Formats: sequence, structure tokens, C-alpha cells
Amino acid sequence: MKHTKSTALFEEANRVIPGGVNSPVRAFQSVGMPPVFIDHGKGSKIYDADGNEYTDYICSWGPLILGHAADAYYDGIDEALRKGNTYGAPTEIEIRVAEMIIDAYPSMDMVRMVNSGTEATMSAIRLARGYTGREKFIKFEGCYHGHSDSLLVKSGSGTLTYGVPTSPGVTAGTAKDTLVATYNDLDSVKKLFDENKGEIACVIVEPVAGNMGVVPPDSTFMKGLRKLTEDEGTLLIFDEVITGFRVAFGGAQEVLGIKPDLTTLGKIIGGGMPVGAFGGRRDIMEKLSPLGPVYQAGTLSGNPIAMKMGLNTLTYLKEHPEVYTYLEDCAKQLEAGFNKNIKETGVKAKMVRFGGMSALFFTDQEICDFSSVMTSDTKTYAKYFAEMLNRGNLMPPAQFEGIFVSAAHTKADIEKTIADNLAALKALA
Repeated sequence: MKHTKSTALFEEANRVIPGGVNSPVRAFQSVGMPPVFIDHGKGSKIYDADGNEYTDYICSWGPLILGHAADAYYDGIDEALRKGNTYGAPTEIEIRVAEMIIDAYPSMDMVRMVNSGTEATMSAIRLARGYTGREKFIKFEGCYHGHSDSLLVKSGSGTLTYGVPTSPGVTAGTAKDTLVATYNDLDSVKKLFDENKGEIACVIVEPVAGNMGVVPPDSTFMKGLRKLTEDEGTLLIFDEVITGFRVAFGGAQEVLGIKPDLTTLGKIIGGGMPVGAFGGRRDIMEKLSPLGPVYQAGTLSGNPIAMKMGLNTLTYLKEHPEVYTYLEDCAKQLEAGFNKNIKETGVKAKMVRFGGMSALFFTDQEICDFSSVMTSDTKTYAKYFAEMLNRGNLMPPAQFEGIFVSAAHTKADIEKTIADNLAALKALA
């Protein structure tokens, strides 16, 4: 494949945008090549500036659960745009989206809209601190919860890719109240509680880790975490920015049968538009201004266009629950095919899946936590990525990101990708 126009656009972008991109993973740095610049997408396919076609397994990092440019996203959107795209005042559609979220998540009595997953997690932690009167919180090594300062401590996603677990610019004072435990290791959490008695406001966790690849929770870990936080008078926050409305309509908490105190959402609830939300028990949420003293605000929060796209998406998913069965079937097909290819070629690799999310790690270690994830061979992954790209598959341009399928992916798409995976692994062997 030729990428002449993409390369030229990247050179141009580097003159006016730091690193040529507006989010680091898009730079393709970890796979050692310039990024492809996208022109458009339709269904399961995405097309770059040079006219190359790829089956897309990024799906904008999860939001496009119905695929690119699905008709369902745009129902009534022209009318909504002509009415106005922002008011700085409340609108009825915010209520309708909130109602749909609350209906899907029994752990939420109230929900507040924001503009991103980062805003959602940042605000949820502030609310937890305000509610409990405590300052410290626990996160897990390798889990990414957005780029606010206190959360960029041993975080995942792009920070793993670039080898910067704690970003410069995050002060020691900011980080001192961030306690880090080991994912899937309840004893590591208990130790932090023992060392910080009565000081921990909340524990924030991805119920399925999706920012160090995909790492499912141990069968007892989340239930143990729920009991421990209850015993300690600490709030449990589920970061479902990725898993919310993706692994099930009610998110990972529906699958796991656990009710957190607070939940953060993003991605799918905006149908591809910038959006975030956080919600939880009424007594907690009523501590937010203007009802309570915990301040949170946003000029574009509840933006009517984002809300319309989100409502369209959530309505479609509610009316078509078979989407979730189909996504899991596609992911299972991909998993089985990749595993067969791994066995045939003898390449050291592990395929990991939870629902419709999956990841391919180039390691022979069982994947269960940050340390096992970090045994992955990133150089081999870079070669693999290039092999798959040249065969028309846009995989995550980093070892530590997940593979997403959409309702638009066909079984033929998956079969071709499995065949391309075999060829790519043979090229590596």
C-alpha cells in the first residue's frame, strides 16, 4: 500500500500540531511508522487519504458500536443542527439521555453530563472526596482514567506505550494522595487500606481493564473489592467509559452483578461525539452544585447535538439487544481464529477477550495484571501491526490497546482478518 498523501499530511501537521496529532496514540510512534490520515468511514471500513481501504478494529477506540456512519446515528440530526448546536441553558434531550442511562444502570439514581471521560473520572473523584471528607484514593497500576493530573500515576493507554507511567508536569503534591494497587490482587488493596486507615475516599477501577490491552477481572476480585470498600466506608467507582453500553447494555456491572457507588461513562453515550457522564446514588449526587457544595461545571456539557447522537445510539441498542450477542459472536470468532493461527505458527502470543472486547499480546505469559502485560514484545507487535495494515486491517497502533468490533463487521470481514492474521504471524515466525 502507498501512503504518500498520509505522509505529506503528517509532515504538514507536525508544523502546527505537537507531534502532528491531537492524541498521542494516533502518531503510530509505538509501531515505528507515520500514521495514516483518514478521509472517511462506512460500516466496518475506514478509508485513508490515499484511498486505501481497511477493516477497522479501532472504531474510534470504542464509541462506534454500530460502525462508521450508521444511519441510526443521524436520525433527526439535521433538524437538531438547524435548531442550534449550543445554548448554555438546559434542554429536554438532556433529561431523556439521563433517563435512558439511569434505566440501564440500576446503580445510578442521578447522572451529570460532561464533555469527556477525563472530565467524568476527575469529577467523580472530586465528588467522592467531597462526600466522604477524605482526600486519598486508590487506582490500579496500568489502568487509565483520563489525563487529569492525579490520575496520571502509573497509568495505562498511551503512557504505557511511551514508557511514561507518570507524566512530567504532575507535581509531587498532586500525586501524593494517589495510592496505587495491583489489578486482580485484592491483598494489595487491603494493604493500602491498612496503611491509610480512614483516609481513603474512593477506589476507582476499570471493571474490565481496557487501557493496558484487555485484562478481564478475576472471578472473585471485583466482588471482594465491593465488600472491602463497603466495610471501609469508601466509595467504589467503576470507570465504564470503555465498557459502558459495550460489553452489555448495562455495562460490565450488569455482567459482573456488582453495583458500584459511582459510575463514569463516555464514548458510546455520545454516538461518536465528545461526551462523558458520571452518576450514582442520589445521596452522593446531591452533593453536587447547585444542590450541594461540590463544584462541577462545563459550558458544553449536555450539548444538544452530542445528546441527540447519543440518544439515537442508545435507543437503537435498547431496541436491538441482539447487537450484543452479535458482537460477542464476532469477538469469539476472532479469538478462536487467532488462537488457531498462534498454535499453527508457534508464535509466542496470547489472545484475551471479554465480551466483544479483545486484545492480542505478544507474550507467552498468562495475562492477569500490569506486570504480565508488560512482558509483551512491543517490537514484534510493531511488525505485526505493519503486516496487518498492509493486508487491509487497521488494528490498534499500540500493543496496549484493545480490539473493537462493531455491529457493521460481517462474518466475512472476520474470516478475512483471521486469514490475514495467519499470514502476518507466518511473516513473524
